[in-house]
Amino acid sequence: MPLVLLSLFYLFFPVFILYLCHKFPIVNKIGAVLLAYGFGLVLGNLNILPEGSTKVQDLMTMITIPLAIPLLLFSTNIKAWFKIAGKTLASMIIALVSVVLVVFVGYFIFNGNGFKEFWKIGGLLVGLYSGGTPNLASLKLILDVDPDVFVITHSFDMLISAIYLLFLITIGQKVFQLILPRYKSFKPNSKNNNEGINKNEYWGFWKKQYRISLLKGLGLSVIIFAFGGSLTLVVSKESQMAVVMLAITTLAILSSLVKGVNKLEKTFDLGMYLILVFSMVIASMANIKTFTGTAPGLLWYISFVIFVSLILHVFISRLFKIDTDTVMITSTALICSPPFVPVIAGAIKNREIIVSGLTVGIMGYALGNYLGFIVAQILKTI
Repeated sequence: MPLVLLSLFYLFFPVFILYLCHKFPIVNKIGAVLLAYGFGLVLGNLNILPEGSTKVQDLMTMITIPLAIPLLLFSTNIKAWFKIAGKTLASMIIALVSVVLVVFVGYFIFNGNGFKEFWKIGGLLVGLYSGGTPNLASLKLILDVDPDVFVITHSFDMLISAIYLLFLITIGQKVFQLILPRYKSFKPNSKNNNEGINKNEYWGFWKKQYRISLLKGLGLSVIIFAFGGSLTLVVSKESQMAVVMLAITTLAILSSLVKGVNKLEKTFDLGMYLILVFSMVIASMANIKTFTGTAPGLLWYISFVIFVSLILHVFISRLFKIDTDTVMITSTALICSPPFVPVIAGAIKNREIIVSGLTVGIMGYALGNYLGFIVAQILKTI
């Protein structure tokens, strides 16, 4: 009975987190994911979890992400990928190359600071900074990352990313305009149809009018999960999770090409809800005591990757004459994920770039698993 109650707590407590974000603007600024981590860490380190809780935790981490990934990708508009402006696409490619290069350089600088299998962290960071939290969670399973390492990596990421965003919101545009050209408007009367995407974006997805759509999306996600899981019967044990997750990602992208699937309402929100469940579960598996003595090197590595890749992105973009606002929005979409795109667009008073920024971010979600896995395997062989 205690394990059943624990399972129900994990599944439904994120509703309370979303309620807090919906009700209190100051809590919403903290963010649902960070709150889920915070509650999870407190729960896991109070020594109140019932005996056998690890079985529940392992099961939920193995189920939530494979179900969440398709739901997050069903609404992907692949056709829009080919319609974004050439300079936006160039900026995205430069940003991705910059992250990968800096992850490699940082690996050689910071490797040996107390973490075993440091190559896994490199893969996590590439997935995180080309996609976002869903990719980080997927790669945790693909690379079999220790829960303690995963939680401290994501915790430090949220800390450094907050500093990064503060820089962009305050003086980033003025600093970059010393190096890059100014943005030239091409749609002076354009309207922002994505206003408010960062405000209570996951609240109310369970309402009655969305239930049929969500059941269809969840059912298809289960089918994709089942097909991906069946591949474990034909691949070696060491590569099973990688094959399953990459297959699920690929099938989800292909499913998004079907109009009926692509138009399903609120599937992205349900996917992010499962990410909240995963975040709280994985945080409750972490032991804060294990962070002592091993964290500083990782903190520096993450800081190095975020800021040095940004600097490299800016200077390479100068060679291609890419404007300040485009660089800022693509960097934000990849480093911090799509929900932060309108935040930066509002800060720099340029709504025209929101659509392209969101498109880049969604592309990052789709590419992150592949890039993170490939980079991790290369680092492993070095």
